[in-house]
Amino acid sequence: MQHTIKYFGMLVEATSKNEEQLQTEICSVAQLIQQLEHRYPKLNEKNFKVAIDQQLVDNDFIIKDRAEIALLPPFAGG
Repeated sequence: MQHTIKYFGMLVEATSKNEEQLQTEICSVAQLIQQLEHRYPKLNEKNFKVAIDQQLVDNDFIIKDRAEIALLPPFAGG
């Protein structure tokens, strides 16, 4: 499966990337996070949420081919 992964805020600093294409056989968000934390160890120290095709998802969400995946740092709000 081919995915576009976008990083935002402090996650750009942790990965040194704004965006990348990832070819993988991963099917769940939890598996994706595990692979990304292995690739970018600084992600282990960060708190973030995952959005698939612009919708926040849980770790058990199944990722479909060609998904747009965004790693989002905590939001500050008011």
